[in-house]
Amino acid sequence: MPDSDTQSEPAAGIGMPLRRREDAALLRGEGRYVADIDLPGALHLAFLRSQLPAGRIRGCDTATAACAPGVAAIFDAADLGPLGNLTVATPLSRQTVPPYPVLADGRVDAVGQPVLAVLADSAAHAADAVEMIDLDVEAAAAGAGDPLLAEDWSAGDAAVAFAAASHVAHAEIRHARLAPSPIECRAIAVDVGPEGETVTVWLSSQTPHRARSELAAILGIDAGRIRVIAPDVGGAFGMKASLYPEEVVAVWAALHLRRPVRWTASRGEDLLAASHGRGLTCRGRLAVDGEGRFLALEAEVEGPLGHWLTTSAPVPLWNAGRILPGPYRVPALRIAVRGHRSHTAPVGIYRGAGRPEAAMLMERLVEAAARGLGLDPVELRRRNLVGPQDMPWQGATGTRLDSGDYPRLLAEADAAARAAGLHRLRARRRAAGDLAGLGCALFVEPCGQGWESARVRWTPNGRVEAFLGGSSQGHGRETAAAQILADLFGLPAEAVEVRHGDTATCPAGIGALASRSTPIGGSALLQAGRQVLAELDAGNPSAPVEAEAVYTAAGEAWGSGCHWALVTVDRDTGAVRVEQMICLDDAGRIVNPILVEGQIMGGVAQGLGEALLERLVYDDAGQLLTGSLMDYALPRAADMPQIRAGCLQTPSPANPLGAKGVGEAGTIGAPAAIVNAVLDALAPLGVRDIGLPLRPESVWRAIRDAALADKEGGTGR
Repeated sequence: MPDSDTQSEPAAGIGMPLRRREDAALLRGEGRYVADIDLPGALHLAFLRSQLPAGRIRGCDTATAACAPGVAAIFDAADLGPLGNLTVATPLSRQTVPPYPVLADGRVDAVGQPVLAVLADSAAHAADAVEMIDLDVEAAAAGAGDPLLAEDWSAGDAAVAFAAASHVAHAEIRHARLAPSPIECRAIAVDVGPEGETVTVWLSSQTPHRARSELAAILGIDAGRIRVIAPDVGGAFGMKASLYPEEVVAVWAALHLRRPVRWTASRGEDLLAASHGRGLTCRGRLAVDGEGRFLALEAEVEGPLGHWLTTSAPVPLWNAGRILPGPYRVPALRIAVRGHRSHTAPVGIYRGAGRPEAAMLMERLVEAAARGLGLDPVELRRRNLVGPQDMPWQGATGTRLDSGDYPRLLAEADAAARAAGLHRLRARRRAAGDLAGLGCALFVEPCGQGWESARVRWTPNGRVEAFLGGSSQGHGRETAAAQILADLFGLPAEAVEVRHGDTATCPAGIGALASRSTPIGGSALLQAGRQVLAELDAGNPSAPVEAEAVYTAAGEAWGSGCHWALVTVDRDTGAVRVEQMICLDDAGRIVNPILVEGQIMGGVAQGLGEALLERLVYDDAGQLLTGSLMDYALPRAADMPQIRAGCLQTPSPANPLGAKGVGEAGTIGAPAAIVNAVLDALAPLGVRDIGLPLRPESVWRAIRDAALADKEGGTGR
């Protein structure tokens, strides 16, 4: 794979493939997660949850539970009193935010919603007491959800373009709900300070500063009374970006009882009540002229939001709409996004957050258009790409693609696939009678907006300390930050100490979201480091020199990628095997190629899960049928293909590092490439579409139905 545009690298720092400094301690079992926090005398929290998707609470008998061994308290919504609402992002022009229910008050609105909180001297005693509570709920019809979020974009005259088109391609993709499934479930531990006036909160979170401010606002107390620490975090993927009702109850109970409190969700509780991802339905049609030029795109994106909105709930819909038409020129557009309330768990950001949905819709339309015109799909893409000479490219939805060379990206990824022999392998397999397919997907990836902060301290002993406003949840943030400062100060990376995740010692920041940690957080770090260097250049200090910076991005850095997948399909069972993937990504200036490769591979694993395996299912009565990992299929090591990952480096002008995000690339490109490859494998049978995920049963039924249709057609029926 090409690793082009590589500039001369320093002896240490940016560009060096340094191994992650975080891993040694974790491999020795020395990680410190929320469950490892020692809180003597802590009460354990458990929740009675709704078993109905909608209903009126008529009564609740807690007398037996209150007398159970070890039980210290049982609280309902009335005990908590009036509370504030959670802040919800507002990227869309039309938004309505429903109430934020910490505990159900008078009615329940989803299976799994917390109704009562039980605190006891052990987790077992708290769970036992929950089982003793008699909750009386009068079932109600769930009904259609209220519209909450909406946005429309348009440019040109789409109607005229469609009327003049030589061919119109259509696509509809119903994305399954996904469970983010970090290794560490949601967890919180709360210690109480002297006189019970302050709390220290250890929280498995990717946004500790935001969690602190939201806790203060919801509980109606001064933020100075709360310290939030995100210790080692065992994965997050967007699920831990928002504050949950259970976490609010834990802090409230600790302040109210003046005792330490802790809660760790079970896997079942996370599947049931943590935020879900995806779940959007995307419909579109693409008008193309006789020369294969795109004329117009119409798209509709809609999806359920759950019974309350997470902080970033509007983001997947916003991204899915605004990213279209991706890296392509389309003169006329008409795009609409809609979100509605549903009697389910909340649907929030999950690694990619709207980017995979936009990419798959556009890439399915491109494949359909190529088939309709009889053109090579790669050639059709090439004819319609925004070129490097067009950068920055202003899109009709308000996006501004800052940099990139999409034609080169496509050409080099195609060349890499051919060099790897993927086309020859497909031809040989097909000649032998196998169902083999090859699929391509091209995409763009926005890398976050807004600000981030950092503090840098130089000490006379030649060491540098970094305090990040952002956070880390296992993605090598400490290593990358150390390399940025090592490069700046001309030091070995070992001479840089990196701290993060503590609201008492680190500057306020937003957190690790939307692949923004390096482009925005790294730029804040660079800015603070430059201020320290400027002071050092002005003299020969004998005391530490410190500077703090808040960097606000003037615009988004847009990464891009082109992924290829080679698959085989078992004709008799419908099982899909992804054999190889070629991933070429433009992540701008790369700080650490090992970290980039790891991000791509991890994203591909989750993208493969989305394409082939994962699906949260509610039945018609609102009950979750996939409430354990016996029912919800996650990818295993044996499911993973051979992955060849490479990078272009087109520096972004949107930040001083020149960096772009890559943390979500695999989840964006892999699903679309895999789906295109499977449909390519089944094209000779006449299969044109299969619903997600491409489970063996679904694929087998598509093969059978195609065979029956062919047989009926052959007999004249």
